[in-house]
Amino acid sequence: MAMLATADGALYYEIIDLTPPWRAAPATVLFHHGVATNADIWSDWLAPLAGRYRLVRFDTRGLGRSSRPADGFAWTMAGMAADLLAVADAADAARFHLVGESLGGTVALYLAAHHGARLLSATGVSCAHKGGSIERVREWRAFISENGMAAWSAEMMAHRFRPGAIAQPVHAWFEAEQAAASPAVTIGLAQMLIGTDLTADLADVAVPMLLLAPDASPFVPPTVTAAMHALLPDSEMQIFAGARHGLACSHGAACAAKLLEFLAARGL
Repeated sequence: MAMLATADGALYYEIIDLTPPWRAAPATVLFHHGVATNADIWSDWLAPLAGRYRLVRFDTRGLGRSSRPADGFAWTMAGMAADLLAVADAADAARFHLVGESLGGTVALYLAAHHGARLLSATGVSCAHKGGSIERVREWRAFISENGMAAWSAEMMAHRFRPGAIAQPVHAWFEAEQAAASPAVTIGLAQMLIGTDLTADLADVAVPMLLLAPDASPFVPPTVTAAMHALLPDSEMQIFAGARHGLACSHGAACAAKLLEFLAARGL
C-alpha cells in the first residue's frame, strides 16, 4: 500500500505480487473502479489472477483513500487517464492489462484509443462508450440535493444488485462506501461521464478488448455493449444473466475467470 503524490493530491494504490519466482517478468493487471466506491470492489478478482499476474489497484481521485479535490474541480477523461498512467508508472508497469468497471470501463476505452501503446489489453465491465446513453444519472444531482448521500446510496443498491446477489456483509460495506462518498465528486464524475462520447474513437482501438456486461443494468443496457462490440476491431463480449450494474462485485470471480480465458486465447 502506498500514496502517490500528484499536483492535485495523493492517490492511494496497492501492488499485489504473488506470482511464483519461476514465472519470469509477469505482466501487470491494473484495475480502475467506478463512481462512489473504491479499489476493494476488486477483491473477488484477486485470487483467480494472482498466480499469473502482478495486480495493481487504486482508489480513483476523490474516492476511497485518495485525496479529495476541492469543489469545482475540473473532471476530464484526460485527467482520469493521466492519474491511471501515473499509478502504472509508480508500479513500474510500462505496459499492462487494464480492467475498468462503470466509469473505469469508459476510462479503459479512452486509454485504449488515446494511449494504446501502454496497453496489452483492455476490459470494460458494465461500461458505456457514450455518456448520453447512460440512463438515470441525470437525476442524481436533484436527488442527492434533496435527500443526501445515504438515501442515494440506499436507492442505488437496488440498481447495483438483485436481491441476494451478494452476501449481507458485502451489501453493508458497499452501501456504506457509497454513502460516504463526496456529493461533489459523485456529481462531478457523473457529469463528466454524461458529456463523454468515444464513438468516433473506437475504430482506432488496436488492443484486444473484452466487454463484460450484465443483462439488467438500469444504466447501461446490453444494446450499448453490443454497439461497442460492433465498433471495436478486436473485441469479445459476454453478457451475464441475472446481473445488474454491480457486476464487477457480484460476479467478480466469474469475471476474472472470463478474463483469464480471454487472455489465454491471445497468448497474453
